[in-house]
Amino acid sequence: MHYVAYAELAAAVSNAGGLGIITALTQPNPEALRNEIRKTRKLTNKPFGVNITLLPAMSPPDYPAFIRVIVEEKVGIVETAGHSPGKIIKTLKENGIIVIHKCTTIRHALAAQRLGVDILSIDGWDCAGHPSLTEEVGNFVLLAVAAKKLSIPFIASGGVGNGAQLAAALTLGAEGVNCGTLFMATEEAPIHPNIKKALVDGKEGDTTHIFKTLKNTERVFKNKQSAKVLEMEAAKPGDFQAVRPFVSGALYKKSFQETGDTQSSVWSCGPAMGLIDDIPSCQVLIERMVADAEYVLKDTVMRVCRSRL
Repeated sequence: MHYVAYAELAAAVSNAGGLGIITALTQPNPEALRNEIRKTRKLTNKPFGVNITLLPAMSPPDYPAFIRVIVEEKVGIVETAGHSPGKIIKTLKENGIIVIHKCTTIRHALAAQRLGVDILSIDGWDCAGHPSLTEEVGNFVLLAVAAKKLSIPFIASGGVGNGAQLAAALTLGAEGVNCGTLFMATEEAPIHPNIKKALVDGKEGDTTHIFKTLKNTERVFKNKQSAKVLEMEAAKPGDFQAVRPFVSGALYKKSFQETGDTQSSVWSCGPAMGLIDDIPSCQVLIERMVADAEYVLKDTVMRVCRSRL
């Protein structure tokens, strides 16, 4: 949710009954994150969290400083993703912070469980952003295996776009769902209307994977810029400098916050856009999703009961 998960969206999700998350690394520095946390608190009195993603970078962020701000601002929930949270989990847990760790394989989920995370977010191959580098397993299988092998609560992440999928996730053993692409297409998402329209118009096949040769696979919107990246990867596999001009975060931010040009940057989204038909408020979206899940669950029970008659 880079350049999307700001205070406005996080607060709207929390106010609607979900758990809103702001992304630490969208902020230019730790003090900017402090301001965003405080801004979120002015917009909601409900719980919210902060995501901190641990990924390889040419110039790594000052992770200790970001963590220090999170602790000082008494954020109650942190979502970690990317590399193992081993180096930061001790600090978070010592300060009473609930840790949700996003995992793309059961192997990594079991490792995170041993580290002491509280909740796991199981991220199937159908997710936006960074899926597993080694195992192309969708959530229909991944969640069932998670229910079989994990001993702590988990939520379903990746490819979720409606209430029927929420019902399915609950049936498969998850405690809930994590949605990214779906909330990009809401009234409160602080991104250009053209990006939201692209998600409404998009189909489930309108994404592609880049960075495979860099061993940092990312699912992004299928457009002219991602096509250029794939061409360069084919010509110079594993050479980040060859693709660097096309994947600049500045281009990403400009598309989302200024121009609304859907073609001039690589930006993360998932196949769940095939389930997006409108741009509701977060309140309407969550209420509709829960109501649809309730209907599906009740209808499923009725169908099972009828089948036994």
